[in-house]
Amino acid sequence: MSYILIAVPFFFLLIVLELVLEKVRGTQYYRVNDAINSLSAGVLSRVTSVAHKIIPFTLYALVFEHIALIELPDATWVWVLAFVLYDFCYYWNHRLGHEVNILWAAHVVHHSSEEYNLTTALRQSSSSLFGWIFYLPMALIGIEPAIMIAVGALNLIYQFWVHTRHVPKLGPLEWIFVTPSNHRVHHAQNQVYIDRNYGGVFIIWDRLFGSFQEELDNEPPIYGIRKALHSWNPLWANVHVYSQLAKDCWRTQRWQDKLGIWFRRTGWRPADMEQKYPLPRADLTKFKKFDTPMSLPTKIYSVLQHAMTILITFLFMASVEQISMGNQWLIMLFVLLSSFGVGALMEGRSFASWLEGGKNLLVFAALYIYSLPVWFSYTMAVGTALSLALLVVLGRSKLPSPDPLPTQN
Repeated sequence: MSYILIAVPFFFLLIVLELVLEKVRGTQYYRVNDAINSLSAGVLSRVTSVAHKIIPFTLYALVFEHIALIELPDATWVWVLAFVLYDFCYYWNHRLGHEVNILWAAHVVHHSSEEYNLTTALRQSSSSLFGWIFYLPMALIGIEPAIMIAVGALNLIYQFWVHTRHVPKLGPLEWIFVTPSNHRVHHAQNQVYIDRNYGGVFIIWDRLFGSFQEELDNEPPIYGIRKALHSWNPLWANVHVYSQLAKDCWRTQRWQDKLGIWFRRTGWRPADMEQKYPLPRADLTKFKKFDTPMSLPTKIYSVLQHAMTILITFLFMASVEQISMGNQWLIMLFVLLSSFGVGALMEGRSFASWLEGGKNLLVFAALYIYSLPVWFSYTMAVGTALSLALLVVLGRSKLPSPDPLPTQN
């Protein structure tokens, strides 16, 4: 069982504890729609990783087996070396993920939340295709694939707890480790903070390579991205920058720009695109968080549906090796459909209730067709029946229409 799978229950326990702290302190760091959007992105990342991480792992293993300069033993000092070296590679992977258009297109989903809480840590990309390249030096010096995967999981687990606003600066630890304070800087879009503090576990890389910025008392972080997402659709969160790059690539006249736009610095656009299809510039003095009205039944339905999707995903991760390839794809498609449907419902889309109704009927059909554990079948049946009842309630109630989304060029 992977370290991440073991950590998942503790992640949700800490989220519950942060929600309790939110209630006690009277803070407003959580919104239902934003939190579900973050968690949906995390679920998508986990289920799609089964498909798109096979090739990177295979290539790492090939480099280790055929090109490695030496082969290091499975010893404690090698694990420590691998842990530190992984974070060094992660720093450059993360930094270029902010500085190159095509890499930012994959990483942007993690920064798209306009809140900052523990659910933000789980808002991970499903389309990161090139990050594995940065870890090949570990294969070249003979670090076994299994050790690389293990220390990578530990690196990711560490990063979870720093996504909180409830922990202040931690004194001398701020000089060595990534902390909630210096990672809040990383998620801010203020000019003084933007593109800073890239370390995963150690902040020393940022101090060494000139990308460190301390959190300032007189400059509260404004979270999110300059070209705001304005959507609760985690699928769109994963592709919206790719979409803009593809449009510019198609429309621009010069062939150099058609190729260069993918690999130039983040935010660069060809001159003819800036002239013909200008994008609005962010004015942080007028910043307003994206939000949509949600009734209590909508909130309950969305939380219930997401809880059921998380349960399916957790069991999928725990038993993926026993699930046929065809059924793996069916589960991935279901998670995609569920994430899209709940996002559309939270945005007040007119088709969302029909889509969700059809999805819930498919769940009933799957429970009848497949031989599943009794406890799981009963849990899903009760949850689905309650979901259908809530959809009926939603169909009889009306909410004001959400603010129109910005037009896409």
